Amino acid sequence: MVKKGKMQFLCQQCGYISPKYLGRCPNCKEWNSLVEEIIKEEDSPHLVRISLTGEKTKPLLLNEIQANKTPRVKTKLEEFNRVLGGGVVPGSLVLIGGDPGIGKSTLLLQVSKQLAQTGGLVLYISGEESAQQIKMRTERLGSIENEFYIYTQTNMQDIRMQMKKLQPNYVIIDSIQTMIQPEVSSIAGSVSQIREVTAELLQLAKINNIAIFIVGHVTKEGSLAGPRMLEHMVDSVLYFEGERHHNFRILRAVKNRFGSTNEIGIFEMSQDGLKEVINPSEIFLEERLDGATGSAIVVALEGTRPILVEIQALVSPTIFGNAKRTTTGVDYNRAALIMAVLEKRANLLLQNQDAFLKAAGGVRLNEPDIDLAVAIAIASSYKEKGTSFDECFVGEIGLTGEIRRVNRINERIKEAEKLGFCKIYIPKNHLQELDKFSEIKIIPVSTLLETLTKVFN
Repeated sequence: MVKKGKMQFLCQQCGYISPKYLGRCPNCKEWNSLVEEIIKEEDSPHLVRISLTGEKTKPLLLNEIQANKTPRVKTKLEEFNRVLGGGVVPGSLVLIGGDPGIGKSTLLLQVSKQLAQTGGLVLYISGEESAQQIKMRTERLGSIENEFYIYTQTNMQDIRMQMKKLQPNYVIIDSIQTMIQPEVSSIAGSVSQIREVTAELLQLAKINNIAIFIVGHVTKEGSLAGPRMLEHMVDSVLYFEGERHHNFRILRAVKNRFGSTNEIGIFEMSQDGLKEVINPSEIFLEERLDGATGSAIVVALEGTRPILVEIQALVSPTIFGNAKRTTTGVDYNRAALIMAVLEKRANLLLQNQDAFLKAAGGVRLNEPDIDLAVAIAIASSYKEKGTSFDECFVGEIGLTGEIRRVNRINERIKEAEKLGFCKIYIPKNHLQELDKFSEIKIIPVSTLLETLTKVFN
């Protein structure tokens, strides 16, 4: 037992507890993140998993458990299904994060509409908008079936009562930062509130086989607001990304217990809501200039889908003592490594050159298989020689300048051939495993210097 009214300080980033105020959290090193909270007189009781029907869970023998394969529920948004690993899993807890106004609520309203059409009951709980505001938003998306309920509430006790009454198949929480557990004395959005509310939702999802989607806000640093433990508690974490000045949005999985974490879904924001981009490669390449220097096409792999993206580079002499390196959509350290290899193995004097690299279209590429295209783009800008409009590149670069193998090379070549490319540069060690291709010329290369010689004659 602790005395009533005793104070403690909780870090809003990592959940560290301190008996006194500290300017800097000793655990996560964040400044001014400890917030004062009151400890209740009684210790909080241990949570017991209870279903909405009042039935408690009990230990079961492994042989008594029937492993029934529950089919995933597919929506009409194939891009959304792909990111989740094939569809919505009943009993899953999914967290969707993104910047304010990026389209998280619009996406979930569209998904809710389609889930209601599959015969399931949907309960949309909003702590940020009124029912009239949500109604106005849904009118842009078309009619929604009758099995769609809107509930504007932030109190978890009332939410649990309504879930017990309606017995929904799907629940949307918009957003987790507005929900409160009355037993917790801290304000909405604090570490304690987010932790307790998420724990309650997790129990409701698992015990009652309800698929719950949680909306989470993103901080200025680009991470989900609240403690990192929030991401560990849920089954899947999806980030909804995009530029405010562009119509394209990317849904990316960074954690998924039911599928791959490398999948992305690409959407276009329109007046009628989000529309799927069926062929993202055409979108990323449609504005490419013919004959431009500092440009190279890479066949990247996002999850199970190959996409073609333009890598752009601008190399210019520096006016300061130290050369500047800037990247967008490409890992900074990898770009610096490639430039070092270019200077050492290909005799390009880049130490006195500013370099700016970008993956066109707002996509973010993290795999090492884009190394060769990045190197070609940098060399093209440095030499003032453009690459051919119908050639693309794929390959990882080692520190000794060798071109290393990549995954799923045949699928990458097929995608390039489908989009009309005539030449593709690949690692030489892939020659023994290639399928037959008639409309694209495959050029095997073993070193970076060999590739530069063939590309720029």
